[in-house]
Amino acid sequence: MIWRRDHPTRAAGLRRVIARVRHLERRTRPVPPEVDAAFRRRWEELPEHVRTDAQMVGRKSLGCEGTHGVFPKCNFSCTPCYHSEDANRVRVDGPHTVAQVREQMSFLRERRGPASFAQLIGGEVSLLEPEDHAAALAEMWAAGRIPMSFSHGDVTYDYLREVSVGLDGQPRFPSVSWALHIDTTMAGRTGAKKPEREAELHPFRAEACARFARLRREHGVSSYVAHNMTVTPANLGEVSDVVATCARMGFRMFSFQPAAYVGNDRRWREGFRTISDDDVWSAVERGVGRSLPYRTMQFGDLRCNRVTWGAFVGDRYVPLLEDDDPDDAAARDAWYEAFRGSWMHQRTATAALRLLRTLLRHPAAVPVGLRWLRRFVARAGGLRRFRYGVQPVTFVMHSFIDAELVGPAWDLLRAGERSDDPQVLAAQERLEACVYAMAHPESDEVVPACVQHSVLDPGENRQLVELLPLRRR
Repeated sequence: MIWRRDHPTRAAGLRRVIARVRHLERRTRPVPPEVDAAFRRRWEELPEHVRTDAQMVGRKSLGCEGTHGVFPKCNFSCTPCYHSEDANRVRVDGPHTVAQVREQMSFLRERRGPASFAQLIGGEVSLLEPEDHAAALAEMWAAGRIPMSFSHGDVTYDYLREVSVGLDGQPRFPSVSWALHIDTTMAGRTGAKKPEREAELHPFRAEACARFARLRREHGVSSYVAHNMTVTPANLGEVSDVVATCARMGFRMFSFQPAAYVGNDRRWREGFRTISDDDVWSAVERGVGRSLPYRTMQFGDLRCNRVTWGAFVGDRYVPLLEDDDPDDAAARDAWYEAFRGSWMHQRTATAALRLLRTLLRHPAAVPVGLRWLRRFVARAGGLRRFRYGVQPVTFVMHSFIDAELVGPAWDLLRAGERSDDPQVLAAQERLEACVYAMAHPESDEVVPACVQHSVLDPGENRQLVELLPLRRR
């Protein structure tokens, strides 16, 4: 048969090929149009005081997100606890959780853009049935989010496996992420109901990492595990030992939260504010064995977040960028310019084509990157040091705002007014720059997490007590 251009079957096939080529062209652009629009919008939302050369948000990240009102109940007692006193009077209900996650993530997908990190957080995530937990994660992936399950870590291997592996024996998701909160402010852990020293919890930290290693070994499930720790005057002196002892266990992130007066005031203790952010960060640095630069790359407001990205090369921690090196600042600027936007949710082949097109558009990024790599290797002690292994680890400190400041600051922001009180004004500035937000489709708002916990949670949980009361025995 002689091929004819107008043959229906041939023409339909040609249209499909053209459509696929166009789709691939859009997906592999250095900055896809939808991503570009989302990042430009996010940058414009930031207040002027955080639009610095170092700011990542609006350039490399849209920020982080979290769920709320999905499963507030927890089976631990923590001092402090950032959830309202009614949280444990709400029943954990799988269908409710999945429906709320779907609604909230869809709203964030529409409002914030196509790719972001989001925490599946409430009370204790492992109180969900494994299938409900997995269904909630699937909703987050479908909305373009990379989800992280937030837990106290007192979770069995079988539970992790059931959440992560389908009935066909294959991983359900491209990867799994868990944030494990383990410290002495918590009561209820199996085998350590009321620990008095952080060192008592080191075996539990090691066991948690071992469970994820086993999951990868037996089922091919890749994971990202973060370690969270609330810091109070009582355990501040033990922070450096936690870091030094646990840094090579397998955690990819260590996150520290100085205790704040947020949530259930029955679990507050005097003296939380006798320690400063500098006290906590210095303790982390002692555990790492060196200073941790956090100004060259910033994530939101430095009063809220300090972050150092880097890796252990052998036993030496090497940050990606130093604060006092102008060449590192130049490398950061080149990276922001060439690789603007998110690279999440892209398959290897698609990402490779996008990388090639990006380097063709920004050829100067290649020599800049090679010079940075040479500096990184030198700081690590030379190529020979790499034979001892490389483990990427990020160090983070998140500082929450006291509830007594959040309420008036939020009210004034919504009224378009600025406070005369320096503390309330500072809270307003931090809320405007917040990079950890939660969705409220019913009011068409994305609100900072501090507002959620300090202002909205109490009323929300009272409503949930009526909607999802605990079942009588």
